[in-house]
Amino acid sequence: MAVPDFDVIVIGAGHAGVEAAWAAARMGRRVGICTLSAETVALMPCNPAIGGTAKGHLVREIDALGGLMGRAIDATGLQFKLLNRSRGPAVWSPRAQADKRHYGRWVREALTSAPNITWIFRRAGRVLVEAGHVSGLEFEDGGAVSCRALVVTTGTFLNGLVHIGDEQRPAGRAGEPPTHQLAESLRAFGFEMGRLKTGTPPRLDRKSIDFSRFKEDLGDDPPVPFSFSTDRIDRPQMACHIVHTTEAVHDLVRSHIDRSPLYNGQISGVGPRYCPSLEDKVMRFPEKERHQVFLEREGLDVDEIYVNGMSMSLPAAIQDAIVHAMPGLEDAVVMRHAYAVEYDFVQPTELSLSLEAKRVPGLFLAGQINGTSGYEEAAAQGLMAGINAAQRCVDATNVVLGRDQAYIGILIDDLVTRGCLEPYRMFTSRAEHRLVLRIDNADLRLTAIGRAVGMIDDARWARFETRAARLDRNRARAATTRVVVNGLTGTAAEALGRPLVSMDNVVSAGYAFETDGVREIDAATLEAECKYRGYLKRHDAQQARVESQHARRIPEEFDYEGVPGLTREVVERLSAIRPVTLGQAGRIPGVTPAALAIVASRVRKLGT
Repeated sequence: MAVPDFDVIVIGAGHAGVEAAWAAARMGRRVGICTLSAETVALMPCNPAIGGTAKGHLVREIDALGGLMGRAIDATGLQFKLLNRSRGPAVWSPRAQADKRHYGRWVREALTSAPNITWIFRRAGRVLVEAGHVSGLEFEDGGAVSCRALVVTTGTFLNGLVHIGDEQRPAGRAGEPPTHQLAESLRAFGFEMGRLKTGTPPRLDRKSIDFSRFKEDLGDDPPVPFSFSTDRIDRPQMACHIVHTTEAVHDLVRSHIDRSPLYNGQISGVGPRYCPSLEDKVMRFPEKERHQVFLEREGLDVDEIYVNGMSMSLPAAIQDAIVHAMPGLEDAVVMRHAYAVEYDFVQPTELSLSLEAKRVPGLFLAGQINGTSGYEEAAAQGLMAGINAAQRCVDATNVVLGRDQAYIGILIDDLVTRGCLEPYRMFTSRAEHRLVLRIDNADLRLTAIGRAVGMIDDARWARFETRAARLDRNRARAATTRVVVNGLTGTAAEALGRPLVSMDNVVSAGYAFETDGVREIDAATLEAECKYRGYLKRHDAQQARVESQHARRIPEEFDYEGVPGLTREVVERLSAIRPVTLGQAGRIPGVTPAALAIVASRVRKLGT
């Protein structure tokens, strides 16, 4: 048998694609990245920011496994914030405004300098299959390359259609053509597919805005890094600015709503519920007198200002009027108008938990093609698809993260088990184990997994082992050091378990906390463990009980048709998803507790 051109081919070099390529190459596979231009690698066509509520958890986990995103934003961020500081550590989430050009350049250079990666600047066409398994990729202009595994990360490009008012043009995003042949190639496999929509706001010329008229929104000092390998961020941070919509803006939207593709039936795709357009804000919340909008720099060497909170699809002339009706933006120059884009996606119930297509072995899908929204969700999927594509090349075991191991595990389980009716976005509320899945302990949860598959090099592993050993010493010392805090005597660990008692309090009272002298992530971990000790004990006990039932595996060949007592609907859902465990089966929409009990009984009788 001839040696294929590549072990893994990745179609697309957005946030999913770059992580997939990086992962497979780190694991020693020969990787080809198929994309149209080096200038669009890790592009940020929408909000030039990384992280945010729950999304910051995903970035920390990507980094803990050995991915790129955390280091990339640490190296190129303009403003850093740790969100939700006023709440418990379980929901703290980092967010950073990015210099989008420098971010893309950093990622491109990381991939270019990595061994095992080859750039293929051509348009992907047809997925090739031999003997029921992916065998390569054919290009639209002819010719093909062979591979053992293929990762498709096409973002919004599958039959993409851009809308600005009644103007429509085929595009994956502004100025870039869509992918038709690849979309039809995927459809030919019989995948269940659908149509989704997303949007972006206008960009303004920085030189046309008098920022002295706006309230500044500043970052944290000192900034909190994303990556466990970043010691500190020393770059000066840039301010964002806050403005609000007015009744004049709302009147313009209402009086021209019939010209919005989102409202006049021109767009059929379903949009993201949690990131509403300006039209949605005005029409769905008429009681709101104003909506907050952020003016955000897109980079140090670009003049474009991103108007965060004003995505829309109204005609260009109406957009101009809306911008000029905003206080302080009367003279602002619109450099790029907002638009909506609708695109095809593959229903993710077509995939296994490894993100491999059930219908086509060796074919993996990641990112917006699976119905998600957001750079972070895409990058997390890309990383796992790349890891499992690399594993597939050598017939190694898939790497699948559980819901109790990572937000990444929750993301993929939700997609594969429940599917998508609208663009999926990660929230901390989706995590039933969020007390365990904190940003401070992502490395403790996942770095050993990254090391086991070859993602973590010796230097990074030594750093992790040093941190883990130091944390163990701090735990032991906290459990034995007696302190008096607020008039109460006890161990440092007991004191840290009380509300409003911080590490600074117990250190002042005599606890010798050991730090690396650079960042105090150990303090965050130790404080969280002490604060949540009682909850974590109950969680562990409950989880052990649940796992004894839910971890039971369902045989691959299990015949739901032959199980008495299951309704036709339940049989169809279980047969389509093919859950791996009883726990996954119970999360499938429509599978009732009674139906799960019937399946569990039959599985037990089979002795699995």
